[in-house]
Amino acid sequence: MSPAHAIHQAARFASWSARSAGDWELQAHHSRMHQPFKEEFSYGSSYLENSIQEHRGDKLQIRMFCGSCDSDSDMLQNLNIYRKSGVFTDVILHIDGHDFPCHRVILSANSSYFRAMFGGSHKESSLNVVPVQKISASIMSLLLDYMYGGSLTIEEDNVEGILQASDMLHIYRLRDACVKFLENQLHPCNCVGIMKFADSFSIASLSEKSKKLMLEGFSEVSCHEEFLELNQEELIEYLTNEQLVVTKEEVVFEAVMRWVNRNRSGRKKALKSLLEHVKLPLLNPVYFMEKVETDKTIQESVDCFPLLYEARMHYILGNVVNSPRTRPRRSTDISEAIVIIGGCDKKGLLKLPYTESYHPNSRQWTSLPSLPGYTKSEFAACVLKNNIYISGGHINSDEVWLLNTQLSVWVKVAPLNKGRWRHKMVTLKGEIYAVGGFDGTQRLSTVERYNSFNNSWTMVSPLSEAVSSAAVVSCLNKLYVISGAVDDSANTNKVQCYDPEDNKWAYMAPSPLCQRCINAVELDGIIYVVGGMQNTIFSYNPVNDTWGNATNLPGPLESCGLTVCGGNIHILGGSDENGEGTDKAFVFDPKTGEIHIELPLRRCISYHGCVTILHNAGAW
Repeated sequence: MSPAHAIHQAARFASWSARSAGDWELQAHHSRMHQPFKEEFSYGSSYLENSIQEHRGDKLQIRMFCGSCDSDSDMLQNLNIYRKSGVFTDVILHIDGHDFPCHRVILSANSSYFRAMFGGSHKESSLNVVPVQKISASIMSLLLDYMYGGSLTIEEDNVEGILQASDMLHIYRLRDACVKFLENQLHPCNCVGIMKFADSFSIASLSEKSKKLMLEGFSEVSCHEEFLELNQEELIEYLTNEQLVVTKEEVVFEAVMRWVNRNRSGRKKALKSLLEHVKLPLLNPVYFMEKVETDKTIQESVDCFPLLYEARMHYILGNVVNSPRTRPRRSTDISEAIVIIGGCDKKGLLKLPYTESYHPNSRQWTSLPSLPGYTKSEFAACVLKNNIYISGGHINSDEVWLLNTQLSVWVKVAPLNKGRWRHKMVTLKGEIYAVGGFDGTQRLSTVERYNSFNNSWTMVSPLSEAVSSAAVVSCLNKLYVISGAVDDSANTNKVQCYDPEDNKWAYMAPSPLCQRCINAVELDGIIYVVGGMQNTIFSYNPVNDTWGNATNLPGPLESCGLTVCGGNIHILGGSDENGEGTDKAFVFDPKTGEIHIELPLRRCISYHGCVTILHNAGAW
């Protein structure tokens, strides 16, 4: 085959690339965000149709597949000889002080970058010497061997340069080969760096695989050098990812301290911001005392003390602190579970004995021990130290029962001083308060406080106005009693606030709903009120004493279950506008203002207890 005929053949093979002139500079500098990683790319010529790849240990050898025709291979070999000897070449690539004689047709057939450069009416199309930036001479030499039908070995030392160059020149199969090489090299010691590299070239598949390994292999990844080189923002993003997999929170704490101690003088100031994303209250108490409180860096960081105090209060008082740090990670052995106790059936006639837990992460129900020996309704329920308490109930009961969530058994504790139902119970500073209610004759203003250490109830200052079926909630170390019934036919919109420090009640801004059969929860310092046969979820800010509308339910409800779980507000069951119990469930996210329908409950229910506890895997 003559040299002229060989070039003619190459031109024929590359003729598919001819197109109308365009702005090659615009194409060459096209944003990688608009040139995504491609799994498949067809070049349209017989000798460029495929590449042969062969893995050899930690290396990947790739070469052009020239088809079944020997003349194609011979032609490329001849052209490569001509290139290296400067015969019949029509352009010189000037790179990093080195000149590479080439054939425009071969460059264009392999690279849309060069195809745009040489195919238009731009100055580069007529230049004999074309400068190429951002590619080293050694990498360009490898790429030219590949484009002229030779082999190219991808290895750890050159993969970054080859990927960068092939991405710039739009040699997609070579870029794909680099990506596959990096995917095969992924390891806990390098996944952080590979993810950053993939992000810089918008290679989504490689970035996702790297991130997946980072999150799922956190325990090992956090011990390697690349993890310690993360900046503060990157580390926080890592710690707050819901897909982070650890079996216990101690792993996260130790990773943070390794990162800080890597450059203690420079990173110490970031400790508070980092520990805000470590769930210190969920550490083992012994570990907390021996490893956290005694740590020299933490002891010298006064701004971290409130976080330590929060953890200690959680250990002493139980799950009374509602913060992101008391919500378990999905991957740990601890998870939040919603518990529904008792209640009435759809028609409100049958009192239900069931106690059941619902796990939002798995959407699974678990049966717990039924209410002991009897059924009741219109009782009050709350959680103290992760145990469930119920008190009172129809008619005029003074009984108080505790469900030990570790042993899964009901235990009778000290009775109320005054039997009641349609009252509420809440925890405040490690003690339980039973507030208001009805005794069958009149609404009650009495308020009782329970001390679990000595198992006794004590009367405290009574309500300013007696109410039943009110919403009662603790927030910012105070007790709030919202609206409720003052007699059989009248309700109030008054808000009564109790300060345990001075044992006094005060009126706050009236609520926008003058209703009974309502419930309230606190989340991130804001109180949310649901019920009263209203479809609006109302919000109250105790700091500035103002009310607002948070969102709307699909329909009105009253006497529903209301609890906070996973940072969201769960509305479960209740009576609808027809006076019948419902099995509907809703989840409201105050951060987004969105509300969505959850899976239905096991049965229609109203006037039930509804609380959230921490559940250890395997406990029940």
